[in-house]
Parts: sequence; structure tokens; C-alpha cells
Amino acid sequence: MTVFRTIVFCLTFSIVSVAEAQVYAPKKYTPPDTRILFVFDASQSMNGYWEKERKITTARNVLIKLIDSLQYLDNVQMALRVYGHQSIVPPQDCNDTRLEVPFAKGNAPQIRQELRYINPKGTTPIAHSLEMAGKDFPEECIDCRNIIILITDGIEACDGDPCAVSYELQKQGIVLKPFVIGIGIDEGFKKTFDCIGYYYNAANEEKFSEVLNVVISQALNSTTAQVNLLDKSGLPTETNVNMTFIDHFSGKIMHNYIHTMNYRGIPDTLVLDHLITYDLRVNTIPPVFVDSIKLAAGKHTIIAADCPQGTLLVKVGGESQYRGLQFIVRQNKQMQTLNMQEINAEEKYLVGKYDLEIPVLPRIYVDGVVINQSTTTTVTIPRPGILNLLKSAPGFGSIYLRKSSKQEEWVCNINNNLKNETIILQPGTYRVVFRALNAKQTLYTINKTIEIKGGGAEALQLY
Repeated sequence: MTVFRTIVFCLTFSIVSVAEAQVYAPKKYTPPDTRILFVFDASQSMNGYWEKERKITTARNVLIKLIDSLQYLDNVQMALRVYGHQSIVPPQDCNDTRLEVPFAKGNAPQIRQELRYINPKGTTPIAHSLEMAGKDFPEECIDCRNIIILITDGIEACDGDPCAVSYELQKQGIVLKPFVIGIGIDEGFKKTFDCIGYYYNAANEEKFSEVLNVVISQALNSTTAQVNLLDKSGLPTETNVNMTFIDHFSGKIMHNYIHTMNYRGIPDTLVLDHLITYDLRVNTIPPVFVDSIKLAAGKHTIIAADCPQGTLLVKVGGESQYRGLQFIVRQNKQMQTLNMQEINAEEKYLVGKYDLEIPVLPRIYVDGVVINQSTTTTVTIPRPGILNLLKSAPGFGSIYLRKSSKQEEWVCNINNNLKNETIILQPGTYRVVFRALNAKQTLYTINKTIEIKGGGAEALQLY
């Protein structure tokens, strides 16, 4: 029998150990899906020669080679929108833009085929094309990065405002800041495109291929960062706090992480998107904000937030009737409720002063409670007593705390639907005023005084 128990124990221990190993095994980072929409210029000017060949030929060949390499990446989807290829100019057709190949898995052959047979002939409606591009991304993908790569040899030729359209797309969180690749565009137009997105000017054919590869690298790669939650001494010792990363531009919540110290005792490494400017909300009590965080591509960024914390504990002397009771915590001299904390349970707060409102009878207010770095501030409230009201019949009445012969403080009203009633009160001397419901004369009002002791129980007859 002993041998059997030993075997069962060993098997149980092994199962638990395996389960724990599975839970805490290192987790591999999985990059999010990236959806790249190529917005391709096929306006009449793309027929012009650029060094040895026409611009359209060079742009087409380089882009096809790029698509050949992207089609084998599992986390990448592509689509193609073309403008200036449907209507001859003149006259000018500012609606000449169309999604030729929508997003889909394995659509690289269709994109290549479409590029081979594009015939430049029209105008350059960049703003309208970008506006339509915002509708090209399917909505069903939750964790996706939507990227627009605009390839053009000219500026807006219609009445649209590409900068305003790009701004709106980013503000709505539809796309990240677009990439713009200029093909042989005069450097004087740089400011025109800078407001649209990240602008790269390809001065020649070789530069175009180089720029396109740089853009793809920027679009696909993420970078690393760590968040240092600093204590009062400026050391990154604070941890185990929820952190919310928000897109500064759109206000969209991008990530929620619990701050973690790794096995070396330093803040764990995060993988973030360097194309996004983040706002960070560290969800301490109260929260700490770090705005406009910009990450350097390919570099490890350290984000610092001042989050010195201490602990608050409100407890009751002796065995308490207040199990599960919550009290209000406010910042010192502020009216807004900061937190509802349970009595006899610890909670962390930023270093500073706080006001407490404890909803016992009578209500307790404790102002200016000081929270210090890495220490526990304990506030002890008296153990309450019990008052049992025995009535001849339900009736009306109130309870007052007697502070002196001349001063009383209202505590609560008596429940006029109950014949007998139990009320938990802080230690003190109370006056009870009562009149039975069926007593129709004021003279039947009863006034009685009673003392409540911590941990005790008193019965009061109201007849």
C-alpha cells in the first residue's frame, strides 16, 4: 500500500511539474499581420524616360521583384490600387483611381499580372486615391498593421488635399503613417509630401530599388523597448502594474501589458512598432502618463516613468463586522473618488497624501494620510459594536451621536418597515428618537440614550 501511495504521489508531482513547465515556458514573439497597399501612379507622366527606360517600366520591374520576395511571408498581405490609368488626359478625370487587386492570401500573381499591363494615360488624383485607399483594408482583421506605400512621379493634379486625407486616415486609426516614394521628383516638392507621410525621393533607377527595400524593411520590422518604472530614488524597482500603450495620433489602444521583471531582475523587453508614436498610461493609483513616445528603428528604447509607490492598509482592531466593506480613497483635498479599497486588504498608491472616507456608522474621515516609498501605511479604526432595536411596532426615528450635552451629530434614520432592527455602530454614546407608526400623537415620541462599546452588543427597547 505504501509503494502504491508513493507511485501516486510521484505521478501527481510529475503532472503538476509538467503543467507548471508548460505555463511558464518561454513564449516566442509572433509578429502581427501587416497589410501593404501599393498605391501606384500610372498617370501620363509615367511614360517619360528616366535614365535608360520609361518610369513606368522601371517602377513596374522593381515592384514586381519586391512582390516576388514578399509573397512567401506568412504575416504579409498585399493589394494594389492604381490611379491615372483609365482615362486619357485631357480632359482631366479626377476620379481615375481603382483597387485593381484586393487583399487576399496568395494574390501576388494577380498583382504582377496587373502591373505588367498598366498603360499610363491620365492625371494624378493623389488625395482621392488615398481617400479610397482607406476603404480597401478589410475590417475583420483585429491585430493588423495597415500600411500604404504611395509610388508617384508627380504632385496632386486635382483639387484634393493629400495631407488632410492622410491625416484623417491616421486619426481614425485606419492606417499608419503612409510611405511616399517619389520617382525623379524635384527636391523642392519635399515639403509637399512630408505632410502625407514618410517621404523618400529616388533620384535614379538604382536609388529607387534601394529606397523601396528600405521602405519595406521599415514597414515590416519592429523594435524593442523596456519600461522603467522608477521609485523615489530614480531606480527601476516598481513592477507588476498594468501598462496601456495608446496610438498618440488616433487614440486607439494598441497594447495592454502587465509590467514584468525578467529572470535577471530587470524590466522585461517589449516588441513595439516603431512606426507608431505611443502614449503610455501606467495604471498605478493614480495613473502616470508618458506622452509622445517615439521609437528608433532597430534600436532598444528605454521608456522611463516616475511611479514611486507605497502601500495602504485600513484595518479594524479585533474581530470585525466589516468583512467586505469598501472605503473611498481620494487624493488629498480632491473630491473625485480615486479608488474603492476593501478594509483589511492592502493596495498600492503613488507616494503622496490621500483622504479616506470610511462608510461606517457614523462615517469616518481620515485626511492627509501619507504614503511613503516601499512602506505600508496602516490606519486602524475602532472595532464596532451592535445595537439591537426592539420596537413594539414599526415606526419613524433617527439615531444621533452625542458629542457633548450641547452637540449631536445625525448618524442614520431608523427603518420604518421593520419591527426589530440591528445596526452596527462605532463605539460612542448615542441618542435614539422614535415614534411608533400607529401612535398618532407627538407625545408618544421616545428619547433614549445608550452607549455602544467595541465588540459589544446592546439591546434597546423602544416602547
